[in-house]
Amino acid sequence: MAEVTLNATLPTAATAHAEGHQHPIKLYLVVWGWLFVLSTCSYLVDYFNLQGHLRWSLIVLFMMLKAGLIVAVFMHMAWERLALAYAILLPPLLLLVFVGIMAFESDYTLLSRIVFFKAGV
Repeated sequence: MAEVTLNATLPTAATAHAEGHQHPIKLYLVVWGWLFVLSTCSYLVDYFNLQGHLRWSLIVLFMMLKAGLIVAVFMHMAWERLALAYAILLPPLLLLVFVGIMAFESDYTLLSRIVFFKAGV
């Protein structure tokens, strides 16, 4: 009989899911603060009139950091299983790798076309 009452007092996965999990408000305020700081840094890149690859590298870096914070905290990916996180985060990462490979390939193709057509003149 004691075993039945012990099991009845323990929360099950269904009751824990139904109640939900509340995160402290401090976590959301800290993330909001970091998003504000990163957005300010992104605007400062334009304010200081940075140009070229440095400008775009910083803008993309700040954008990715902000997106990572939003996905991790507001979409609750920080508390998900690792397999689910890999299923959601790995495809965009691989897409970025493939885009980088294509960028290098396009530079090679452009260089070879310049050399070929210049030699024909």
